[in-house]
Amino acid sequence: MSKITISEDVCKGCGMCVAACPKKLLALSKTKINIKGYHVVEMTDQNACTGCTACALLCPDVAIEVEK
Repeated sequence: MSKITISEDVCKGCGMCVAACPKKLLALSKTKINIKGYHVVEMTDQNACTGCTACALLCPDVAIEVEK
């Protein structure tokens, strides 16, 4: 099982990772806002993640880490 870690303080909520996820497991949070005022990305189903790293590769701020 893969684990996705999102650095919420770095995330600017651009949504590129949300669009990149082939299983549509990432979403912009409607409730979490980071210290910079951005809605951060959150994982909706950690167990369904395959660890493809598409989200991490497309993140312009390197806010996502994938552990396999």
